[in-house]
Amino acid sequence: MKNKKVLAKATDFDKYLKKELVDPVFKKHFDKYGRQLDIAYKILQLRKARKISQLELAQKIGTTQSNIARLESGRQNFTIGLLHRVAEALEANLKINIVI
Repeated sequence: MKNKKVLAKATDFDKYLKKELVDPVFKKHFDKYGRQLDIAYKILQLRKARKISQLELAQKIGTTQSNIARLESGRQNFTIGLLHRVAEALEANLKINIVI
């Protein structure tokens, strides 16, 4: 039942986001900050799915728990190296696309 609620919330958000992206001002801000927040949220969800604490993840990638908290809140810029270390620690694959 919990998975259905999460899926419904994600679908609702996707609909909301699609509608809001029509607004050029919203789209400009989303393009600048939204992708970072999306990545941060995905890291948070994956960490929780793996049942790893922020401290455990921090230890695996050689940083502090407070850095993981900033990373997951979208308040820290990501480097490809950092994302790679996080993906490895969470036993996930990192895929970066540049789309024209």
